[in-house]
Amino acid sequence: MSTHAPAGKKVVLITGASSGIGEATARRLAAAGHQVMAGARRTDRLEALAQQVRAAGGHLDHRALDVTQRESITSFADAALDRYGRIDVLVNNAGVMPLSPMADLRVDDWDRMIDVNVRGTLYGIAAVLPQMRAQGSGHIVNVASVAGHRVDPTAAVYCATKYAVRALSEGLRQESRDIRVTIISPGFTESELVDRGGAPEAQAAARAAARQLAIPAASVAEAIGFALDQPATVDVNEIVVRPTAQG
Repeated sequence: MSTHAPAGKKVVLITGASSGIGEATARRLAAAGHQVMAGARRTDRLEALAQQVRAAGGHLDHRALDVTQRESITSFADAALDRYGRIDVLVNNAGVMPLSPMADLRVDDWDRMIDVNVRGTLYGIAAVLPQMRAQGSGHIVNVASVAGHRVDPTAAVYCATKYAVRALSEGLRQESRDIRVTIISPGFTESELVDRGGAPEAQAAARAAARQLAIPAASVAEAIGFALDQPATVDVNEIVVRPTAQG
């Protein structure tokens, strides 16, 4: 059965919503009254998130989602469209960051970053863009990183993927007149990015830096909420949000 968002509220799709920035954004936007469709591979976490959001009076649906599979994210968008009749916002948040020196030749990790961070972003855009164009409105928020502004040792491939996200976003923005495009570039943020894959020493160094510097994921969610809250004629093109102490 189709359920429409209340007047002034939006239908928001969020990828990578089972933890970190995605989870915090789902909570923030649901609390603001938006209709949220959360997607991730870990459906047990999504179910727990949905129960907590609903208990607090918010609205959140969820579906299993693998952004590396085009049919998965297409089905995710189609489910939202069937339920709500429109798609107002996509937050392309899913990402991975297995750090390692290039000389380690962790090619599987390179492929994974390209698949999730770049191809996943493109698949998300492809899944919602036709509907947004048909509506004559929409907002695509792509989560990049300060790593899309600078390159650091052990992060070359990750940085390359985030530079790509920024380039794709800017190209889409220039091609669009009715659809807003926002890049969110976080610095060290509390998340699970440094908990999986990569070279042990590089990942340990990143975890140590994060423990010292990381801001809450909710801070990035606030930045996303700010961009969404602007009038339709105002496109916040990029927000860089990092810890005050981060160099």
